[in-house]
Amino acid sequence: MNKAIIIICGILILTGCNSKHNLTKRTAVAEVGNTILYYDEMPKLIQRGVNEVDSVALIQNYINKWAKRQLLLQKAEDNLSPALKDEIDKQLDETRSNLVIYQYQQQMIMEKLDTLLTDTELENYYTSNENSFVLTSNIVKALFIKLPLETPDLNKIRVLARSNDQKELQKLESICYQFAEKFDDFNEDWIPMNRLSVELNQNIDNEEDFLKRNTFIESSDSASTYLVSIRDYRLRSSLAPFEYVKDDIKRIILNSRRFEFIQSLENGIYNDALKKNSFKIY
Repeated sequence: MNKAIIIICGILILTGCNSKHNLTKRTAVAEVGNTILYYDEMPKLIQRGVNEVDSVALIQNYINKWAKRQLLLQKAEDNLSPALKDEIDKQLDETRSNLVIYQYQQQMIMEKLDTLLTDTELENYYTSNENSFVLTSNIVKALFIKLPLETPDLNKIRVLARSNDQKELQKLESICYQFAEKFDDFNEDWIPMNRLSVELNQNIDNEEDFLKRNTFIESSDSASTYLVSIRDYRLRSSLAPFEYVKDDIKRIILNSRRFEFIQSLENGIYNDALKKNSFKIY
């Protein structure tokens, strides 16, 4: 124990030294069998503001954990059957091979795969695969406003919120920036109806019927008034709008390109090996 403390204190002293000697000579801090833990392999446990006693405790704790793991590893190495060791070696070889191949594929994809997608390509895929883009939930385009109950000119805000005129909406935005707790048009994107229900803090039992009957919703609680203007909606089981699935289409096409690229890469390497007689089947 005293020896460990001496080593740790020595490490604390070494952390303040940056000589060329320290850069070329590694400092051993612990040893289990033939395995040595070097100071440069340890995480940066000593930080500014940590006193010496705490730093020593952190380092001692790390060394103890390292030693326990190494002792357990060596015990396992000594006691595992040869058959299990062979199986582990095979798994390690397979894992290494898979990792090397994967990294090479990713490197080739980064260097050579064409990732440029035009709107025409996306729209063509959309129209050719409409059955793949059926909505599983109701979606809306909406304007949501949350206001304190005492907000002045609430009637004016109601009128402006119902409008589709850009100038009127700019007036609404200006007023809401002064008074609203929340003002959101969701970037004019389609959103799931249940997201709007969360904003309203209201459970809507029949969304389809609700959307068919309402274009403007107002509700309130003890602190706030909620206004929602439904600009447009699409019901589940209908075709999703192109804008709603555009990002999904991008992912689908790029994933397809990646798969085809990898297949082409593998086949190219295989055929090249056959031509060069670097691969033979006996």
